[in-house]
Amino acid sequence: MLRRLVDLSLENRAIVLLAAVLLIAGGAYSLTQLPIDAQPDITNVQVQVLTKAPALGPVEMEQFVTYPVEAAMNGLPKLQEIRSISRYGLSAVTIVFQDGVDVYFARQLVSERLVQAREAIPEGLGTPELGPVTTGLGDVFQFTVEGDGISAMERRTILDWMIAPRLRAVPGVTEVNTWGGLPKQYQVVVDPAKLRAHGLSLKEVFEAVERGNANAGGGYIEHNREQYIVRGEGLVSSLSDIEKIVLKAAPEGTPVTVGAVAQVREGSMLRIGVATADGHGETVIGLVQMLAGENALQVATRAREAVEELQPTLPKGIRIVPYYDRAALVRRVIRTVETNLLEGSILVIAVLFAFLGNVRAALIVASAIPLSMLLAFTGMVESRISANLMSLGAIDFGLIVDGAVVLIENVVRRLSEPEGRDKTVRQLTAEAAHEVVRPITFGIGIIILVYLPILSLQGVEGKMFKPMAWTVVFALAGSLLLTLTLTPVLASLFLKKTGHDHEPRFVGKLRVLYLRGLDVCLSRRAPVVIAAVVLVAVGAAVASTLGGEFLPRLDEGDLSISAVRPPSVGISEVAASTGRIERVLKRFPEVITVVSRSGSPELATDVMGIELGDVFVMLKPKDEWTSAKSKGELVEKMAEALGETVPGVGFSFQQPIEMRFNELIAGVRSDVGIKLFGDDLELLRQKGEEIARVVATVPGAADVKAEQTAGLPVLRVKVDRDRCARYGISVGDVLDTVEAARAGKIVGTVFEGQRRFSLAVRFDDSAAQTIEGLRNVPVAAPGGALVPLGQLADIVLDTGPSQISREAVKRRVVVEVNVRGRDVASFVTETKAKLQSAVKLPDGYYIRWGGQFENLERASRRLMVVVPLALALIFAMLYFTFGALKPAVLIYLNVPLAATGGVIALALRGLPFSIAAAVGFIALFGVAVLNGVVLMTQIRDLEARSHLDIADVLRKACGLRLRPVLMTALVASLGFVPMALATGSGAEVQRPLATVVIGGLVTSTILTLFILPTIYSFFGRAGRAAKTEVSHGQ
Repeated sequence: MLRRLVDLSLENRAIVLLAAVLLIAGGAYSLTQLPIDAQPDITNVQVQVLTKAPALGPVEMEQFVTYPVEAAMNGLPKLQEIRSISRYGLSAVTIVFQDGVDVYFARQLVSERLVQAREAIPEGLGTPELGPVTTGLGDVFQFTVEGDGISAMERRTILDWMIAPRLRAVPGVTEVNTWGGLPKQYQVVVDPAKLRAHGLSLKEVFEAVERGNANAGGGYIEHNREQYIVRGEGLVSSLSDIEKIVLKAAPEGTPVTVGAVAQVREGSMLRIGVATADGHGETVIGLVQMLAGENALQVATRAREAVEELQPTLPKGIRIVPYYDRAALVRRVIRTVETNLLEGSILVIAVLFAFLGNVRAALIVASAIPLSMLLAFTGMVESRISANLMSLGAIDFGLIVDGAVVLIENVVRRLSEPEGRDKTVRQLTAEAAHEVVRPITFGIGIIILVYLPILSLQGVEGKMFKPMAWTVVFALAGSLLLTLTLTPVLASLFLKKTGHDHEPRFVGKLRVLYLRGLDVCLSRRAPVVIAAVVLVAVGAAVASTLGGEFLPRLDEGDLSISAVRPPSVGISEVAASTGRIERVLKRFPEVITVVSRSGSPELATDVMGIELGDVFVMLKPKDEWTSAKSKGELVEKMAEALGETVPGVGFSFQQPIEMRFNELIAGVRSDVGIKLFGDDLELLRQKGEEIARVVATVPGAADVKAEQTAGLPVLRVKVDRDRCARYGISVGDVLDTVEAARAGKIVGTVFEGQRRFSLAVRFDDSAAQTIEGLRNVPVAAPGGALVPLGQLADIVLDTGPSQISREAVKRRVVVEVNVRGRDVASFVTETKAKLQSAVKLPDGYYIRWGGQFENLERASRRLMVVVPLALALIFAMLYFTFGALKPAVLIYLNVPLAATGGVIALALRGLPFSIAAAVGFIALFGVAVLNGVVLMTQIRDLEARSHLDIADVLRKACGLRLRPVLMTALVASLGFVPMALATGSGAEVQRPLATVVIGGLVTSTILTLFILPTIYSFFGRAGRAAKTEVSHGQ
């Protein structure tokens, strides 16, 4: 069948060439449709349910909002986990589904259950809503709105009503979130003394303002045979309209208006977040979020273009200043991948020229590279795989041309032999292809097969490496198809008979040296085999010393610093503190700009208290750095400077995407999260702090902090029902007064054209600024008497929880820690041992490990299945190829020696074992056996056809196959060299994989050329007939 495919291609060369042209056209079109991003989106399938209830503290929010939402979501199909955060005024419940669930189907399921949840939440305590359809890669474009002399309120209004709507219309954008500034609000600021003087209650003000701001429909009337719609227009449109709303008529007939008891003004809502930039004070931030599954490069580019178009239309003095653009990172990473692929292809082509000594032959082989990649691009588009660091990072052009190398090398050799004078080039090409088509097919088939188990990976590691495996499979399948069809056609058209060998001189010299070495091995077989066994033992010993990590950290180029302050901190102090942080960081010459955001945005996708903040540090390219040589050194210097200048604030250094991924996937923002589960908040806090103290003593621990769950100052207004009953005042009236005292009670909306702003009734700041002032706030009794709030409720200063986190419907706290200077696996192993002996947990309290270590553990368990499966597939294919056990076992010996080379290479470069390295080993095992298959086929063919003794058979077969073996090994390893040595963005992730393959190919090639023939010599000439059948089977 394989030979017939070659023959059909040679008989229909015009059709094959036309198909190649169509392939080029289709592949080029697919390339234009290929999504591009910096890395795969590893966010799990999740839906956020967000609820705002400004009146509720964390305990009430958990009780009245969070728990009903969690209870409603329990039992959803394909549900994986539920976790939540309850803070002052905010609840965020994250529902995580199993991989493979369509996110829109998941949102539909959650929406249906939200009906049930809303019924369980008391009226007036918030309405749960779905968060945007975005992921950890969603924050693609961020900017500040600046304007000299323009107030924070005006800038926020311009962002909300001019900038954000335009950006939401950009294709691929799902939401534009806002942070900082002063959200505009129309306010009726009641004076308690004037209210008391006119004998009015706050409730009467609420009702009057609400009724005085409305429109009504009056149906229609007919006049002169025409119909007229009747509209009653009473909406307020200005401050004076609100002032004129009548509250009541005085006894003498004079109306009492809102303006008589209150100041009507444009104010701002109570803020839940603040933003600052470069130490110059408060600013306003816009955050463009990408729809899940969109092309990050295109969306970020469109957002920037929209901003550039919008800028001239904004009011004078307003400037949009971008500070984070994902497109820049994507371009840097893609540039790294492109550079690696380009340099790898140049090295591969150079090897082809050097070894073949034939320009045309080398070009024919090299043509497989672009054509195979075009086929791969088509497969990626159809499979919705984006072009990114991982999907393209494992492409080795050496692997792609391996089959073509073997075929063309054999064709060139046959064309140079005198025996072929009487045959045409096409006949010789067909014969040469027939000789190697089977080992080529099975060799490439083995490489494809070993990638297939990677497709069984799940979770984060599956999202990282499945696209890579599919891309490699597409490229290799394309290269195999081209090798069996187009390559023989091109060879028959462009290669010529020479009648003598044109082999490069250095190849002949290499062959002489190699055969001398082979003779030495064949004469000292036992020591050679013992040396191989010792080498494998050394590799096993070295492997036990390698640490472990989930994935190498992708250098995004920028930093994200988490700042943690005491929960009691005020918003003005937060703004001042972030200003100091920014000024310290701006002193570093590597820093371009620093933007901070604390608390939560308008759409609370980040549920943070005002004491928590993220500081984004945009850095210059590394070649412009002067005060530090590496990012690690820069982080240490920044941490030291911040610790000296901004005491009382805890800092944790990460990167923007990395932090977002950690938070969304594991619910923590650090490399390792130690999750402590239990019921009692105070006990959880105590044990969490105890765990943090122990963890801080472990070498490699950095940025250790226990989740802050207590210390939030609370002014409790506890209503006394007996006292209220004495005055005939309802509890609801008292609570309305408490709400209006500071936050204000929303009683309507004021429209300014398309813009809309809330209308609130509240007391003046001075009336409720102190505890005593709050006690004196009047509450109206039914008879008209005004009773001070202090006579109806006990008002006391207390502390309460600042945040309540839950997971799996149980309370928990997290101790977060980043790991520096060592691998994660050994760090966790040591930390576990210390915690077990130092921390005693009460019954019902337990620890789970999250963050990167959780991913590493899960991936390691999966690899325990995947790697043996890959090895079993390799052996099965070898046995199927040769139909005998001995040759399959001999070639299989390549696997441990290849693994030994990979392990030693990792150790020499100081790289720990990671999932990227594990994937490198899987790929290596497939490549390692390819040359063994080619050489073993030649040995068995010669042994079956000749009467030479075994030593001569081995010398002749190995001499004939030295060039293709060296070429395939060199092109495969050199194709990975740029990845192993690259220093650009994203190189960190590719480095372990490339290092493993290069190191393993060195040792496996030595095995193929020296040890495999040596061991084979022990078996003599057994199975001759079977070998002939295998070597030339159809």
